[in-house]
Amino acid sequence: MAEPVRPDALEVGVMLSPVTRMDADDLIAGNRASRDFHAPWVAPFTDRDGFDAWFQQVVTGANVALVARRADAQAADGPGDGLSGAVIGVLTLSQITHGTFCSAYLGYYAMQPQAGRGLMTQALRMTVRHAFDLLGLHRLEANIQPANLPSIALVRRVGFRCEGFSPRYLFIDGAWRDHERWAILSDDPAGMAA
Repeated sequence: MAEPVRPDALEVGVMLSPVTRMDADDLIAGNRASRDFHAPWVAPFTDRDGFDAWFQQVVTGANVALVARRADAQAADGPGDGLSGAVIGVLTLSQITHGTFCSAYLGYYAMQPQAGRGLMTQALRMTVRHAFDLLGLHRLEANIQPANLPSIALVRRVGFRCEGFSPRYLFIDGAWRDHERWAILSDDPAGMAA
């Protein structure tokens, strides 16, 4: 596995690293606290058994799971506020394929306490760089339900473009849901700037 992506001058305040079992308690707590924020778009694990099953999926095969955390010495609310190290969100690259395709599917969700601060935008940019520079991918695709406007706004900010519409694409919350396909390429200006 590649080394963790460290913040640079453009991404002060965010650290992205591969998920480990040591992240379990923080992710479980963050998912529990963000349950209403995540609904109805995603329903991540909220207990240890759920974490263990998810962890087994994302660290095997052609998958990478990354945890974005605050890395600032002094968080935005002032010194000593205890936010440094807080989980910003989870980003996954799944079904990573090399060869003539060089692509992966992108999934992500933010934790509510860190939302609205621009940190997930930084984390997504870092994930795109990780996919293109460290994993050697050419294309990332994110499939988003059309009514999930915050998620669409996030991929737009990073430079993804809408490529199409997939009716009844993914089975979520008991039903097949329509999705828009958003993608970014490593050799597009947006992909190079991410």
